[in-house]
Amino acid sequence: MSYGDPNNPYGTPQGQQPQQPQQPGYGYPQDQGQAPGYGYPQAPPVSPYGGPAAPTTMPGSVSAARVMMWVIVGLQVVAVVILGIGAAAINAAKDDATVQDNPALQDLVGDSTGLIWGYVVFGLAWLVFAAVLATKFKNGGNGARITILVFAIITAVLGIYPFVIVGLVHTVLAILVAVFVGNANGKAWFNRPRY
Repeated sequence: MSYGDPNNPYGTPQGQQPQQPQQPGYGYPQDQGQAPGYGYPQAPPVSPYGGPAAPTTMPGSVSAARVMMWVIVGLQVVAVVILGIGAAAINAAKDDATVQDNPALQDLVGDSTGLIWGYVVFGLAWLVFAAVLATKFKNGGNGARITILVFAIITAVLGIYPFVIVGLVHTVLAILVAVFVGNANGKAWFNRPRY
C-alpha cells in the first residue's frame, strides 16, 4: 500500500499531496551532532535486574588493585628469600667457636633461628594466598572481593606491626587495594552476572 492507493486507510486523501515533516521550532533542541529528530542523549544501558548495567571490562581502579596485589606478591618473594638467607646464616653461625663458648649467645641464636624460620613459613603461605587472590580478580565473585578486602586489611596491619619500616610499602599497597576493591567500581565488577 502506498500514498496513492485509494484503499489505504492511513494514506493521504485523494487529491492531496503528502506534507513534509516540520522542522523543530522554538523550544526544541537543535541538532548537535545527532541524527535529525533525535536531539536528546540516549539513556545509559540498564541491566535486566534494574539499575545500571554491569561493567563488561575491568574498571581502572580494580585493575590497579590487581597490579598492586602482584606487587605485594613480588615483595613477599623478596622478603621470604631474605629471611630464608638470614635464617640459614644464623643457623650456620651456631657452629662458630664464639657462639659455642658463650651460652647466652647460644640461646639467642637458637631462639632467633626458630623465629625467623617461622617468619619464612608464614611469609611463604601469605605469598601463595596473595597470588591466588590476585588471580581471582578476572572472574571472582563477591566472595573473592570480601576475601581480598580481608587480606588487604590484615596485610596493612601486619605491615605496621611487626614489620614497621620494611612493611611500610606493604601497608600503603594493602590500603589502596582495600579502597579500590571496596569502592563502587569494585562492587560492580565482582557482583556482575557471569554467563
